[in-house]
Amino acid sequence: MSKLLIIFAAVISMHYAFAYHEPWTTSEFPQDEEKLWWDNEWWDEGKLDSPVSYKVKMEKITYESDDAEVPAYLFRPEKPGKYLPVLFQHGRRGLDDLTLLAPKRLAARGFIVLAPDVWSGRFLDRYPMGHDDVVDSDVARGIDALLAQTDVVGKKVCVVSHTRGGYMTLKALVTHKKQEKEVACYVSFYPHWQDPNKPEPMQVYQYAPEINDLTVPVLVFFGEHEQYQRLRPIMEGVKALKEKGRKPQLIIYPGVGRGFDFRPQHVRTFADDLATKDALRRTELFIRSHLK
Repeated sequence: MSKLLIIFAAVISMHYAFAYHEPWTTSEFPQDEEKLWWDNEWWDEGKLDSPVSYKVKMEKITYESDDAEVPAYLFRPEKPGKYLPVLFQHGRRGLDDLTLLAPKRLAARGFIVLAPDVWSGRFLDRYPMGHDDVVDSDVARGIDALLAQTDVVGKKVCVVSHTRGGYMTLKALVTHKKQEKEVACYVSFYPHWQDPNKPEPMQVYQYAPEINDLTVPVLVFFGEHEQYQRLRPIMEGVKALKEKGRKPQLIIYPGVGRGFDFRPQHVRTFADDLATKDALRRTELFIRSHLK
């Protein structure tokens, strides 16, 4: 047999070995370790989840926070009644036509949702590079303002956030001690889990120490293509919570990156939409399981 035929036979042998004995690719995502997405009713009976949706109304309110008057958007179902309370905290982008869709979608799931505009409350420009700790206090006061509404159920809220809002809600819960009495759970989309004022190496390699004192149930989402400097602190923070026995849930969506929950139509992908819908439903179920 010629050398060429020997090489060809070896290549064919390797091809069949990979095709029938080893996968071409491996996917290692946290949600697959315990199959958090598994649904026996779907698998065995073909039953699909069909959540109830509500028409939503919105009003603008303000609340006091020390020397500031913080504007906020209050979303609630049009149907009269009392609803479980959720605080949605914007990130570095602030609140605009795209990011306001997030609290509106939460309200459509049957919650009353307060979305504080802390940048406007302190006359701060959108996309701030540094961070003023006073806004963390404004977020904490937003929790009080939400619980003061007459159509909320219970005496606790859950907080939902994205990007830097994840840091602000973390500080509201830990530094301002809102997790002790007023907050039942923490949800965040690709949170910035480090003080934005810290040096670059800490942004990349460390998580905010407040994570160690976060005791409420935690659910975090981000995309497979998240930026490395954000991904590592999230992964390390989740690991630290697990080591403390707090059982955080982390979902990593294949094929998407930052902003999948509000990317506009002209750049939006099918994967973005699937991830957003799934995350919204998981957020609803997570909140309902902890607000009773």
